[in-house]
Amino acid sequence: MSDPKLSGSEPIPAGRIQKVLAAAGVASRRAVEELVEQGRIDVNGKPARLGQRVDPNTDTVAVDDQIVGLHNDLVHYLLNKPVGVISSADDPQDRLTVVEMVPRQPRVFPVGRLDADSEGLLILTNNGALAQKLTHPSFGVAKEYWVLVKGNPSRGVLRQLREGVELEDGLARAVAISLPQTSTIRIVVNEGRNRLVRRMCDAVGHPVKRLVRTRIGPIADRKLHPGAWRGLAQAEVRQLEGLGKPDCNSGT
Repeated sequence: MSDPKLSGSEPIPAGRIQKVLAAAGVASRRAVEELVEQGRIDVNGKPARLGQRVDPNTDTVAVDDQIVGLHNDLVHYLLNKPVGVISSADDPQDRLTVVEMVPRQPRVFPVGRLDADSEGLLILTNNGALAQKLTHPSFGVAKEYWVLVKGNPSRGVLRQLREGVELEDGLARAVAISLPQTSTIRIVVNEGRNRLVRRMCDAVGHPVKRLVRTRIGPIADRKLHPGAWRGLAQAEVRQLEGLGKPDCNSGT
């Protein structure tokens, strides 16, 4: 398999958290300070402090619970996650995780999640700035799923999913939806709430039997077999980096 690395340079040196995260491309120094004050940054699982010293080689930093890559040696993997694999860096129950299915070095983390019962495309990277873009709600990155459900949804059910269904954490609606074949829904959503598509289908009386993510933003790959991975091409990374602008100036 070809080398998926897109760039290489000197590692980011240890320093104050705002300087390190700015060097990693997460946000400007001032924006990082604001994120720290808002309690949105953790270092090694604890809330960050303004001016705190961070070492990219030993410390783990997370912004809004998403781990940030602190190296300029960036890699971007596209994995077709099989059923039963956990979308996490580690698992206390010692189940297989997605990071064990790609090269161990440099260390990467999954961007968003697919629950263990779901399958399909997942991006893993050490590019914290890109991960923030793909998961922050303000960007509204579209994700497409093919969903096998119980029963045969009617046009009315599809209309209900398009117009929105009320869930325990608020209204959820499909950006696009169709019924390409009996009991199979093609649905596109642009938010990443936990088990969202499954809960939407449950709400309209058609529980999910199988769920496959087939597209993340502009990225799709029908030739990538379950369990296989590949490096994203430079053009694909540029497409992801060019997705919509956030509706705030926090830099995330």
